[in-house]
Amino acid sequence: MNYLAHIYLSGENNEVKIGNFIADFVQGKSYKSLPEDIQKGIFLHRHIDDYTDNHRIFKTSKKRLFKEFRHYSAVIVDMFYDHFLAKNFARYSDIPLKDYSFKFYDLLEEYQDILPKTVVRLIPIIKQYDWLSSYAEIEKLTSILNQMNNRTAYATELHKSVHNLRKDYSLFENEFFEFFEKLQQEVEKKKVELEIC
Repeated sequence: MNYLAHIYLSGENNEVKIGNFIADFVQGKSYKSLPEDIQKGIFLHRHIDDYTDNHRIFKTSKKRLFKEFRHYSAVIVDMFYDHFLAKNFARYSDIPLKDYSFKFYDLLEEYQDILPKTVVRLIPIIKQYDWLSSYAEIEKLTSILNQMNNRTAYATELHKSVHNLRKDYSLFENEFFEFFEKLQQEVEKKKVELEIC
Protein backbone atom coordinates (compact mmCIF):
# COMPACT_ATOMS: atom_id res chain seq x y z
CA MET A 1 0.00 0.00 0.00
CA ASN A 2 1.12 3.57 -0.60
CA TYR A 3 1.07 6.74 1.53
CA LEU A 4 -2.67 7.41 1.73
CA ALA A 5 -3.51 3.86 2.77
CA HIS A 6 -0.79 3.76 5.42
CA ILE A 7 -1.99 7.02 6.96
CA TYR A 8 -5.66 6.04 6.83
CA LEU A 9 -5.02 2.62 8.36
CA SER A 10 -3.24 4.24 11.31
CA GLY A 11 -6.56 5.36 12.78
CA GLU A 12 -6.89 8.48 14.94
CA ASN A 13 -3.56 8.41 16.78
CA ASN A 14 -1.47 11.23 15.25
CA GLU A 15 1.91 9.81 16.26
CA VAL A 16 1.01 6.41 14.80
CA LYS A 17 0.12 8.23 11.56
CA ILE A 18 3.50 9.96 11.55
CA GLY A 19 5.35 6.69 12.18
CA ASN A 20 3.39 4.88 9.49
CA PHE A 21 4.22 7.64 7.00
CA ILE A 22 7.95 7.92 7.73
CA ALA A 23 8.70 4.19 8.10
CA ASP A 24 10.44 3.85 4.72
CA PHE A 25 12.70 6.80 5.59
CA VAL A 26 13.86 5.37 8.93
CA GLN A 27 17.06 3.37 8.67
CA GLY A 28 18.18 0.52 10.91
CA LYS A 29 17.46 1.00 14.60
CA SER A 30 17.26 4.79 14.47
CA TYR A 31 13.55 4.45 15.25
CA LYS A 32 14.48 3.75 18.88
CA SER A 33 15.08 7.45 19.50
CA LEU A 34 11.51 8.31 18.45
CA PRO A 35 8.42 8.54 20.70
CA GLU A 36 6.80 5.18 21.47
CA ASP A 37 3.65 5.71 19.38
CA ILE A 38 5.73 6.77 16.36
CA GLN A 39 7.69 3.53 16.77
CA LYS A 40 4.39 1.64 16.83
CA GLY A 41 3.42 3.37 13.58
CA ILE A 42 6.67 2.17 12.00
CA PHE A 43 6.01 -1.40 13.15
CA LEU A 44 2.45 -1.19 11.82
CA HIS A 45 3.73 0.06 8.46
CA ARG A 46 6.11 -2.87 8.17
CA HIS A 47 3.36 -5.33 9.06
CA ILE A 48 1.04 -3.82 6.44
CA ASP A 49 3.77 -4.13 3.81
CA ASP A 50 4.49 -7.77 4.68
CA TYR A 51 0.83 -8.71 4.72
CA THR A 52 0.18 -6.91 1.42
CA ASP A 53 3.17 -8.36 -0.44
CA ASN A 54 2.20 -11.91 0.51
CA HIS A 55 -1.56 -11.71 -0.03
CA ARG A 56 -3.05 -13.69 -2.92
CA ILE A 57 -5.26 -10.78 -4.12
CA PHE A 58 -2.33 -8.36 -4.28
CA LYS A 59 -0.34 -11.02 -6.11
CA THR A 60 -3.17 -11.39 -8.63
CA SER A 61 -3.13 -7.66 -9.36
CA LYS A 62 0.66 -7.69 -9.60
CA LYS A 63 0.69 -10.67 -11.97
CA ARG A 64 -1.41 -8.71 -14.47
CA LEU A 65 1.48 -6.21 -14.76
CA PHE A 66 4.49 -8.44 -14.21
CA LYS A 67 5.31 -9.35 -17.81
CA GLU A 68 5.70 -5.71 -18.77
CA PHE A 69 6.97 -4.10 -15.55
CA ARG A 70 8.68 -6.99 -13.73
CA HIS A 71 9.60 -6.24 -10.09
CA TYR A 72 8.19 -2.69 -10.38
CA SER A 73 4.72 -4.22 -10.71
CA ALA A 74 4.35 -4.28 -6.90
CA VAL A 75 5.10 -0.55 -6.67
CA ILE A 76 2.57 0.14 -9.42
CA VAL A 77 -0.17 -1.88 -7.72
CA ASP A 78 0.51 0.06 -4.51
CA MET A 79 -0.16 3.24 -6.49
CA PHE A 80 -3.26 1.80 -8.16
CA TYR A 81 -4.70 0.76 -4.79
CA ASP A 82 -4.10 4.25 -3.37
CA HIS A 83 -5.93 5.59 -6.42
CA PHE A 84 -8.97 3.47 -5.59
CA LEU A 85 -8.83 4.47 -1.93
CA ALA A 86 -8.64 8.16 -2.86
CA LYS A 87 -11.39 7.88 -5.46
CA ASN A 88 -13.69 6.07 -3.02
CA PHE A 89 -12.58 7.89 0.13
CA ALA A 90 -16.13 8.87 1.09
CA ARG A 91 -16.84 5.15 1.44
CA TYR A 92 -14.25 4.93 4.23
CA SER A 93 -14.31 8.33 5.91
CA ASP A 94 -16.77 11.09 6.79
CA ILE A 95 -13.99 13.64 6.25
CA PRO A 96 -13.58 14.82 2.62
CA LEU A 97 -10.25 13.66 1.16
CA LYS A 98 -8.96 17.21 0.58
CA ASP A 99 -9.61 18.15 4.24
CA TYR A 100 -8.13 14.86 5.46
CA SER A 101 -5.00 15.42 3.35
CA PHE A 102 -4.31 18.98 4.48
CA LYS A 103 -4.91 18.07 8.11
CA PHE A 104 -2.15 15.48 7.72
CA TYR A 105 0.20 17.97 6.02
CA ASP A 106 -0.30 20.28 9.03
CA LEU A 107 0.56 17.35 11.28
CA LEU A 108 3.83 16.79 9.40
CA GLU A 109 4.75 20.43 9.96
CA GLU A 110 3.92 20.10 13.65
CA TYR A 111 6.32 17.14 14.04
CA GLN A 112 9.05 18.26 11.64
CA ASP A 113 11.60 18.76 14.45
CA ILE A 114 11.83 15.00 14.97
CA LEU A 115 11.24 13.79 11.39
CA PRO A 116 14.03 12.42 9.16
CA LYS A 117 15.60 15.28 7.16
CA THR A 118 14.49 13.68 3.89
CA VAL A 119 10.86 13.89 5.01
CA VAL A 120 11.25 17.49 6.20
CA ARG A 121 12.58 18.50 2.76
CA LEU A 122 9.56 16.82 1.16
CA ILE A 123 6.89 18.57 3.25
CA PRO A 124 6.58 21.75 1.09
CA ILE A 125 6.38 19.62 -2.08
CA ILE A 126 3.85 17.21 -0.56
CA LYS A 127 1.67 20.15 0.44
CA GLN A 128 2.10 22.18 -2.76
CA TYR A 129 1.15 19.27 -5.01
CA ASP A 130 -1.35 17.76 -2.54
CA TRP A 131 0.11 14.30 -2.90
CA LEU A 132 -2.61 12.40 -1.06
CA SER A 133 -5.62 13.87 -2.86
CA SER A 134 -3.92 13.73 -6.24
CA TYR A 135 -4.08 9.92 -6.31
CA ALA A 136 -7.82 10.19 -7.02
CA GLU A 137 -7.23 11.53 -10.54
CA ILE A 138 -5.77 9.23 -13.19
CA GLU A 139 -4.04 12.14 -14.94
CA LYS A 140 -2.18 13.10 -11.76
CA LEU A 141 -1.39 9.46 -11.04
CA THR A 142 0.19 9.30 -14.52
CA SER A 143 2.30 12.35 -13.67
CA ILE A 144 3.47 10.81 -10.38
CA LEU A 145 4.44 7.56 -12.11
CA ASN A 146 6.26 9.58 -14.77
CA GLN A 147 8.26 11.38 -12.07
CA MET A 148 9.14 8.01 -10.53
CA ASN A 149 10.76 6.97 -13.83
CA ASN A 150 13.56 9.42 -13.06
CA ARG A 151 14.33 7.64 -9.78
CA THR A 152 14.62 4.12 -11.20
CA ALA A 153 17.86 2.53 -12.36
CA TYR A 154 16.56 1.61 -15.80
CA ALA A 155 14.20 3.07 -18.40
CA THR A 156 11.07 1.66 -16.75
CA GLU A 157 8.35 3.91 -18.24
CA LEU A 158 6.13 3.26 -15.24
CA HIS A 159 3.61 5.84 -16.47
CA LYS A 160 2.65 3.45 -19.27
CA SER A 161 1.06 1.21 -16.63
CA VAL A 162 -1.89 3.63 -16.60
CA HIS A 163 -2.89 2.02 -19.92
CA ASN A 164 -3.15 -1.29 -18.03
CA LEU A 165 -5.18 0.42 -15.32
CA ARG A 166 -7.67 1.83 -17.83
CA LYS A 167 -7.91 -1.48 -19.70
CA ASP A 168 -8.57 -3.60 -16.59
CA TYR A 169 -10.02 -0.89 -14.37
CA SER A 170 -12.93 -2.87 -12.92
CA LEU A 171 -10.71 -5.90 -12.24
CA PHE A 172 -8.17 -3.83 -10.31
CA GLU A 173 -10.89 -1.93 -8.46
CA ASN A 174 -12.74 -5.08 -7.38
CA GLU A 175 -9.48 -6.62 -6.21
CA PHE A 176 -8.77 -3.47 -4.21
CA PHE A 177 -12.17 -3.55 -2.50
CA GLU A 178 -11.83 -7.22 -1.59
CA PHE A 179 -8.25 -6.87 -0.41
CA PHE A 180 -8.73 -3.63 1.53
CA GLU A 181 -11.54 -5.14 3.60
CA LYS A 182 -9.23 -8.00 4.60
CA LEU A 183 -6.34 -5.61 5.23
CA GLN A 184 -8.46 -3.46 7.56
CA GLN A 185 -9.33 -6.56 9.60
CA GLU A 186 -5.67 -7.57 9.76
CA VAL A 187 -4.62 -4.07 10.83
CA GLU A 188 -7.16 -4.01 13.65
CA LYS A 189 -5.69 -7.25 15.00
CA LYS A 190 -2.16 -5.85 14.75
CA LYS A 191 -3.21 -2.66 16.57
CA VAL A 192 -4.43 -4.76 19.49
CA GLU A 193 -1.09 -6.61 19.53
CA LEU A 194 0.87 -3.33 19.43
CA GLU A 195 -1.48 -1.75 22.01
CA ILE A 196 -2.32 1.14 19.69
CA CYS A 197 -5.12 3.34 21.02
